[in-house]
Amino acid sequence: MPVVRIFRRNTGSPGHAPEWDFEVRPRRAVRTAWVVAVLIAAAFTAGGVWLRSGSTGVNFRVADQIAMIGIGLLGAAAVLLLTRPRVRVGPRGVSVRNVLGDNDFPWEYIRGVSFPDRKSWARLELVGDDYVPMLAIRSNDKEHAARAMARLRELGAKYSESK
Repeated sequence: MPVVRIFRRNTGSPGHAPEWDFEVRPRRAVRTAWVVAVLIAAAFTAGGVWLRSGSTGVNFRVADQIAMIGIGLLGAAAVLLLTRPRVRVGPRGVSVRNVLGDNDFPWEYIRGVSFPDRKSWARLELVGDDYVPMLAIRSNDKEHAARAMARLRELGAKYSESK
């Protein structure tokens, strides 16, 4: 079955030919995540800087200001995890990376791809009535998502026939 890898160590030699024919990432979600991350970091930094300049009766120190800024940076980094989704397709199969890990699916385990009604992202249909969401192909990307689905189906037909 599929292999889940959180971190990849051996990505091939520098002169190695690419093993993927197609790669897709979301567009709008990435831009939105960057905007939100910058706003979170700016808000917490401003809050941390001005934390001591009020007469609330609470004694805030420099360590509290640094902690406030650190919390904002951690929150921004967490939001930036949403920029990670990616789908890659090649002769060996499909690699789906959502927020954390990579899932590699050989062609013999893949039944197809679909974009269910009223869903935000596409999914990879597997044998045994299982599926994996592909967060990289999102409905709010419209034409980009349609082209990605068409190319994914085209490569799926190509590699499924050759097996």
